[in-house]
Formats: sequence, structure tokens, C-alpha cells
Amino acid sequence: MGERAGEQISERANQRGNGRDWRRLLRPWVLASRPRTLPAAAAPVVVATALAARAGALHLTSACLALCAALLIQIGANYANDLYDHERGADVPGRLGPTRVTSAGLLSPRAVRLGMGVVFGLAGVCGLYLIARGGWPIVVIGLASIAAAVIYTGGPFPIGYHGLGDLFAFLFFGVAAVVGTYYVQALTVSLAAWAAALPMGALVTAILVVNNVRDLETDRAVGKRTLAVILGRKAACVEYALLLAVAYLMLPVFWLGLGMGPWVLLPIVTAPQAIRLARAVYLERPGPVFNRLLAGTAQLLLWYAILFAVGVLL
Repeated sequence: MGERAGEQISERANQRGNGRDWRRLLRPWVLASRPRTLPAAAAPVVVATALAARAGALHLTSACLALCAALLIQIGANYANDLYDHERGADVPGRLGPTRVTSAGLLSPRAVRLGMGVVFGLAGVCGLYLIARGGWPIVVIGLASIAAAVIYTGGPFPIGYHGLGDLFAFLFFGVAAVVGTYYVQALTVSLAAWAAALPMGALVTAILVVNNVRDLETDRAVGKRTLAVILGRKAACVEYALLLAVAYLMLPVFWLGLGMGPWVLLPIVTAPQAIRLARAVYLERPGPVFNRLLAGTAQLLLWYAILFAVGVLL
């Protein structure tokens, strides 16, 4: 009895140890995926799917695969950003953002490069069905999205280092994500889908602006010319406020211009949060608080998207 009890205790201890080992192995990958930024990938898909459902064109399999592909591309982009910023020496000591796993030595550059390839490969697997359904437009959107994710900080002309990151975030997370998700379900594109790309693109870009304001000084020191570095902090704060304003000014367009009814104004309930965020971005000194403002902006995007989708369906 004593020996059997001892064996059971030992087995449970080994299981707990194995569980801790798995968590220890997965932790840097989860950290590098930057979970707080993932609403940027999910929100446009949610909105586009609601619009497709309203038009009687909901295709649930395509919507789910589009969501998976979008999340995987976002994670791959975050891995690429972690890797290439490390290789370019942009992750200097004293940086205010979350831990970068490559620079911190939690993962080797080779491992991150391999992980990036695996994640993009999985996104491609999700895309096979979408391509079979939607044809060459989905091929173009998928390849362009992966290419943009890589060249944001990689390649001979990294767009994030030349003030083009904001534009590409708007185009790919707004226009391509919303219009592409709608198209793969409805097999056509509506004016409402094009219009919905504007608030989604604006709010996603606002997340990037917070990130760039936070990192402005360290980016300037290493020659990373984000739009915040080029324009300066005050102008970047104005850009942030204008992006938030665009999202809310578009709501009456959906109601009065596209005839969706007053329920589509539901995201207005998040406006006080948007005002608080814009005020904090302008008044707070860049520091750890900006990590919370970045997370708050991502949450704003997600709640706006959910409420907008509910309003569209109602």
C-alpha cells in the first residue's frame, strides 16, 4: 500500500512537472504573439460577417476560416516584428513596450523564424478553402497580407521604418480584412462593406499610433522613422484623436446614408471610453502607462466592432 501510494504521488508530481514544462515552453510564443493586439485581426471579420448576414449571404465556414487566417497572419506579423526589430537593433535597453522574446533571449532568431513560417503556413492552409470559394481575389489578398506582415519590419525597405506603417495597417486591417471577408461569403462586394472598412481601419491604425507614440524616443534613437517620429508627438496625438473621430462620424452614414436603422448607432456607447483614451494619449508621458492605453484601444476596437455587428443585425 505504501509503495503504491508513493508511486501515485510520484506520478502526480511528474504530471505537474510536465504541465509546468509545457507552460514554460509555450509562454514565450504566447508573449511574442502579443495577445492584446489580436482584436485588430478579429474585429474586421466580425463586422464583415454581420454585414454578410444582413445581406442574406452568411457563409459560416468561410467566416470561421477567414477569422482563423486573420488571427494567424496577425500572430505571424508579430513574430516577424519581434525578429526583424531584433536583427536591426531596434529593441534597445530601456524600451517601454512588452518584452521582445528574441532580444530577451527567450527564443532564438532561428526558432522565431521557424515559428513565423509555421504560422503563415497554417494561415495558407486556412486560405485554401477560401481560395476555392472566392478565387483569385482571395489569392491576392492573402499573399499581399502575408507579404505586408513580413516587410513591415523586414526586407530591404521595411515600411514600418519609413513612415508607411499607418497606411498599410489601414489598408490591410481595414479595407482588405473587411472587404475580403465580406467577398468570400457573398461573392460580391457591397457599398456597406467598403464603408465599414473606414471605421475598422481607423481604429486598428489607432492601436499602431499608441504603440509608436510610446516608442517614439527609442525609435528615433535607432533610426526607425515611424509616422510619429516624422510628425512629432503632438501631431501623432492629433492623428490618434482624428482616427477615433472617423469611427464615430461614420455611424450616421450607416444610419442615414445606407438605411441601416438607428440600432447601428450602438457603438456610440463606447464614445466616452474613446474620449478618455484620446485625452490620456495626449496628456500622459510615454511610459508603461502606454501599454495600458494600447490594450485599451484594442478593447475599444473590439467592443465597437461587436456593438456595430449587433446593430447591423438588429
